[in-house]
Amino acid sequence: MSLGAEVESQKSLHFLDYWRVIRSRKEIVLAVACLIIITGVVYTLLLDPMYESQSRISISKDTLSVDPITGEQQYFTYDPYYITTQLEIMKARRSYEEVVRSLDLLKRWGEDGQPMEMDQAVKILQRRVNIIPGRDTSIVNITVRMNNPVEAANIANTFAEVYRDSRRNIADAENRDAIKQMEEQWQQQQEIVSEAEDKLNEIVVELQIASVGEGNIDIDEYRMQQLMIESLSAQREKMQLESTLSILKGITDEDLVKSASAVTDDVTVMNAIQRLAEVRADLSAAKAQFGEEHPERTRLENQEAQWVDYLQQRLEGMRLRVQKDYDIAKEIYDSMALELETVKEETIKMKGEKYKGYRTALADVERARAIYDQLGARLRQHIIRTGAPKNSVEIFDRATAEKYPVSPNLFLNTLISIFVGFGAGVGLAYFIEYLDTSIKTADDVERILGLPVLGLIPQKVRPLIEEGPDSEHAEAYRVLRTNLAFTESGSSRGAFSVLSSGAGEGKSTTVFNLAYICAQQGEKVLLIDADLRRPVQHTILGVSNRFGLTNVLLRDVPVEEGIKATSVPNLHFLPSGRLPRTSLGVLDPKRIRELIASLKEKYDVVLIDTPPLVGISDSSIIAKETDGAIIVVQYRKYPRDMLAKAKQMIEALGVKVIGAVLNNINIMRDDYYYYNSYYSDYYYHSTQSDPDSDDGI
Repeated sequence: MSLGAEVESQKSLHFLDYWRVIRSRKEIVLAVACLIIITGVVYTLLLDPMYESQSRISISKDTLSVDPITGEQQYFTYDPYYITTQLEIMKARRSYEEVVRSLDLLKRWGEDGQPMEMDQAVKILQRRVNIIPGRDTSIVNITVRMNNPVEAANIANTFAEVYRDSRRNIADAENRDAIKQMEEQWQQQQEIVSEAEDKLNEIVVELQIASVGEGNIDIDEYRMQQLMIESLSAQREKMQLESTLSILKGITDEDLVKSASAVTDDVTVMNAIQRLAEVRADLSAAKAQFGEEHPERTRLENQEAQWVDYLQQRLEGMRLRVQKDYDIAKEIYDSMALELETVKEETIKMKGEKYKGYRTALADVERARAIYDQLGARLRQHIIRTGAPKNSVEIFDRATAEKYPVSPNLFLNTLISIFVGFGAGVGLAYFIEYLDTSIKTADDVERILGLPVLGLIPQKVRPLIEEGPDSEHAEAYRVLRTNLAFTESGSSRGAFSVLSSGAGEGKSTTVFNLAYICAQQGEKVLLIDADLRRPVQHTILGVSNRFGLTNVLLRDVPVEEGIKATSVPNLHFLPSGRLPRTSLGVLDPKRIRELIASLKEKYDVVLIDTPPLVGISDSSIIAKETDGAIIVVQYRKYPRDMLAKAKQMIEALGVKVIGAVLNNINIMRDDYYYYNSYYSDYYYHSTQSDPDSDDGI
């Protein structure tokens, strides 16, 4: 066999070992599974139906959809930290308390006319309300489970409304506080402006500065400002004329006629251009109809030339006029610039420490007014934004009362109960198997006791004298008899003692059925019941136990009188006899040795049923004088240590143990012994179908 095949075989055996445990403990598995399944189903049926309702809201920061000041669209960027913070706020105790108060749940959930405590109502809501955020969105699902569908929907909707209203109230309170603070700052700044203006007015009166318009400036400064304004106006006019003159000088007369509308708005010129265009249109039509010498064509060409000359004259005059206007504007600008420079120099010379206080006071007034105006603008903007509608919380999906409950789910709970039940059953089976240290398989016998297994005896075996030689159990004893011939003794003939470590392992039935099979095979068999304290063989054979082994050993009767014939051919029986009150010295080793030696000369097989090994020394005395001892081990009964110690005890006395018989096996529960069961059934049915066969061998 290859290495891979060997490994695969080991895996298969390993799996079969586990399956064998489950099959052998199937009553425990089924009992635990049925108990858990029934408990789960009954518990599910006893539960009140629960209805689930869900409301959905979207959360954003307190921003406006459209800014009322700038008119720009406002967008909310997804912020996971903000959403997480809002979820924790929603789960705060005050939210649940507000829902309880809004729906009057203390009174509705109270008993015997007494309202429920707020703490208890809040705890109920906390168990029934589930707040779940949407994945990578600002959407929050508020799910409520109650035994009343209408109440579940009302709680879900009220919870969403409470959160929305709380956001509004918080925002309104913050806005009111902000407006109040801004108004206070605005009023304080107004007082600062008044103080600065009063100080400036005192300086104006002191310095006798003239009042011009709404400002207070001196005459020189006012004159300088006027000159600057007039100089800028003259500069603009000069630059416009310079630009027009540059255009007029840079184009030909023909181009000037074509672009006259771009450089002048003179009505006469515009009319002339329009008339020239009409003549040229008529001339184009005449050229298409008449020849070069035709009078109409000649007339139109003359008109075209006249209008062109007229326009050139007018445009040339316009060019000269623009040149003249430009020269005048340039002289005016140069004169004003010179005068402005002179006034500046004079003003600088005149300015000194005299106006330093005035300028400082004027700057303070302007600065205070600027701050005052900014605060006023911010206050007005904040008031406008506060009054504008916001979209921080939107309930876009309201909860409705559901018709069908979501729990209990009978199918799901039953399915879970099945899995849990069988899992617990299998686990308990493995745990019990772990605690069970008894012999379970032939391998256990060979490994722990170091003995070959001579036979595997199934459960519910009765004496073959009752079942008959062709029963389905007889084959197991035929196998035992055959295996006995292949032991170290080399033959199934001789004297053999059958032992067991404790009572109730089926030793007596095993030794009787083995004797029955040996007799059936034509061997002369003697069955001796050496269990002096609890003899049973005489009841199986239906004979008297008045005289037997004890009488023979005490030499009350000869052995020939103690042995009785049975209804089974070739089978003779020596009962135990009645044990006297003073049994000391009955099982004398010398007498036992002499008796067995004499019986072996008369019988092919001598089988001795002995008492249990533990606590009684009779078995060791008898087994030591036989050709070999067979230990009967009951399937799953006594601990392995007990069997091992019993074997060590008899081997220490010099008893030759030739093998073991595994008895009372539950073949239907244990796949390990399936082949033996199959073979026995096969043999039994084959003999039933052939009634003329001798023995079925």
